[in-house]
Amino acid sequence: MFNLRYKVLPCITALLLAGCSFQDAFWFMTHPSRPYGGSAFGGQLQAPNSVVVCRSKQCAAAKLSMSREYIYNSLLHLFDNNNHKTALVCAANPGSHTCTESFITMPITVGITPAYAYIDSVKITDVSVGKGNTQLGLILNYNVTYNGQSPDCTPAKSLMYVKNVNNIILEDSGYSCKMTTIGQTSIKTLFTIDYIDLDFGFIGGYYSIGFSGPAYGGGSGYMLLRLPKDAYPLSPELTQPKSAGKQVSTLLKGSAVAESITEEEEVSTTQGVQIFPLHK
Repeated sequence: MFNLRYKVLPCITALLLAGCSFQDAFWFMTHPSRPYGGSAFGGQLQAPNSVVVCRSKQCAAAKLSMSREYIYNSLLHLFDNNNHKTALVCAANPGSHTCTESFITMPITVGITPAYAYIDSVKITDVSVGKGNTQLGLILNYNVTYNGQSPDCTPAKSLMYVKNVNNIILEDSGYSCKMTTIGQTSIKTLFTIDYIDLDFGFIGGYYSIGFSGPAYGGGSGYMLLRLPKDAYPLSPELTQPKSAGKQVSTLLKGSAVAESITEEEEVSTTQGVQIFPLHK
């Protein structure tokens, strides 16, 4: 009871000073034994021992049956399919890869006021191929809020680097948000990936996000990116539409070839290939 009171009273005091939202106070009252970070599984940023990749509804460690090039090409297809789409961001369990909250959050200080920053989605606005088939260039627009306010933020020029099957990192050079009336706050993100689901468009890993400037702070934990589309851009069967034969007949009307074809020798199609009679 003392710990709960110890956590809630500072937040209520900050709330009276317009430095803490009702969402923050509600978290402390409903999760007295859990660290506030948007996840019960928060922790320090760490490099994964192995990257798990799911394809064809089966999951396995990438180092057992995949190459770096395969993972890179799959990620390229995945992000290219979701270009100009919005991916949801959630705090997650690193073991089951399921969301525990619909956002990630970290403690910050805005001026002299304690607050919490939230990120619940990111929009992909550009995808490009980098050098050496190991780098993937991305322009990401993070939806950053704090204490119920949505600051204006610049896009994050990000780089996904696939060094090998066990080392996949997403990082940016820092983007700015107007969180106070004085100056810009710089935000940097580092995301080490250990889970890729090509069937449903999930990417999981440990993140570290830091704020610098008039608003400063940060946090780390485990999160999932939930992309709208999967990583399969092509249909395995390429078939000719049924109307193709009719279109060919229409184009041949009035031509010398059409006049040489009798009514019994109509144009036929077999598995998408047109067969024309040849007259000796």
